[in-house]
Amino acid sequence: MTNAVIEIRDLNVRFFTYYGVVRAVNGVTFSVYADETLGIVGESGSGKSVTALSMMGLIEPPGYVAGGEILFSGRDLTRITPDEWLRLRGDEITMCFQNPMRALNPVMKIGRQLARVHMTHNDSTLKEATDRAIALLEEVNIADAERLMSRYPHQLSGGMCQRVMTVMALICEPRVLILDEPTTGLDVTVQKQLLHLLRELRERTSASQMLITHDLGVVANICDRVVVMYGGRVMESAGIDALFGRPQHPYTIALLHSIPQVDARTQLRPIPGAVPEPLNLPSGCPFHPRCSHTMPICSATVPPLFDVAEGQQAACHLFSKEVADVAVA
Repeated sequence: MTNAVIEIRDLNVRFFTYYGVVRAVNGVTFSVYADETLGIVGESGSGKSVTALSMMGLIEPPGYVAGGEILFSGRDLTRITPDEWLRLRGDEITMCFQNPMRALNPVMKIGRQLARVHMTHNDSTLKEATDRAIALLEEVNIADAERLMSRYPHQLSGGMCQRVMTVMALICEPRVLILDEPTTGLDVTVQKQLLHLLRELRERTSASQMLITHDLGVVANICDRVVVMYGGRVMESAGIDALFGRPQHPYTIALLHSIPQVDARTQLRPIPGAVPEPLNLPSGCPFHPRCSHTMPICSATVPPLFDVAEGQQAACHLFSKEVADVAVA
């Protein structure tokens, strides 16, 4: 695939703290392609949300982008000015945050919040922006959209706030839509409605979607490709069928084995150990202290992403030529 809408190249993000430097993202590389939904998965603390915030230009002190590129329409977003970000963010790249109740302004009516986003990025009147917002609210199956425009966020349910955030993200018809844990805290029925909505929106708009989640069931339901992260690094990248049918990285395999199965005879196999602290990441591969295939090279050297199959990469020394030569010998 060559039609990348946004490319992340060797991204590094650091946070200064009283206890030391937090290495939140370490050499992350992946692309989001046109007309696709890309899933970013991994345990809490793997660097998923920090990567997304970097793509939105929302890393603030004591955090900073320490290196790498975020390429969008020929521009490196790590080098643009705050004024350029104001024009870009919310218009061409938008994000639905993990907690919509906290992301919405609690003292501003829903209608005013939606209209302001449209008016900021378009030469539109208040009536035009309001009409656009009402039309989108109706598209996401919100009954009595005009009445909802006069309500405050605290008067809405979590699922309703999530739909409002989705409308806010789409009101300017962006090219990239980032969704951070969009199903967290929602009941099963509302989750199903939201995933159906995202599929419909992708069919009706040209926006590429990047879905950040720890829920592999959601990924299987809606994504085309998946990037698996751990310890601030990409462990594996693959199409949805390959990831679930032929996982290659030991961490990906362990994640899939830790999912509860409908078949009661299948024993749950949790991953031993715990996610490393970003303040004290292990040397070499960050997963090696928990890996059942660890070798001396794993603690000494960070593995690159190896091409293990067409469209599938894994950052594991099991696929290096040096290890293969030793095994043959």
